[in-house]
Amino acid sequence: MDQYKYESVLADHVHPYMRIVLPQDDGSFQQDNARCHTAASVRAWFEELQDELTVLPWPANSPDLNPIEHLCDHLDRVVRAMDPQPHNLAQLDTALESAWLNMPENIFRDLSDSLPARLAAVRSAKGGYSGF
Repeated sequence: MDQYKYESVLADHVHPYMRIVLPQDDGSFQQDNARCHTAASVRAWFEELQDELTVLPWPANSPDLNPIEHLCDHLDRVVRAMDPQPHNLAQLDTALESAWLNMPENIFRDLSDSLPARLAAVRSAKGGYSGF
């Protein structure tokens, strides 16, 4: 995804959604430091909305701390293992929804329980890659 597509997703989907679920303009937004997230135009877009959205600072080398990354990885593996594979967006949407709704509860529990160990590993690696 390039910075222009990312900005479009933010403006067309994320921002309107956040305005609905956080009408008091008290939302915080977390993103990693992918190139499209740190582009000047994207930073400028967030600056324009600084009264509505707070962008949390996030270390460049710490995806290990973001449980969403691990959940997305699980969903990806489940969908890729499906037979037959989804062949269009509607089928992919259905496959992802099914994978999400059938995700074992222990996935969430294990991710939550592993946070202290992941924090310790990142501290030990001084913010660098920790292997999680």
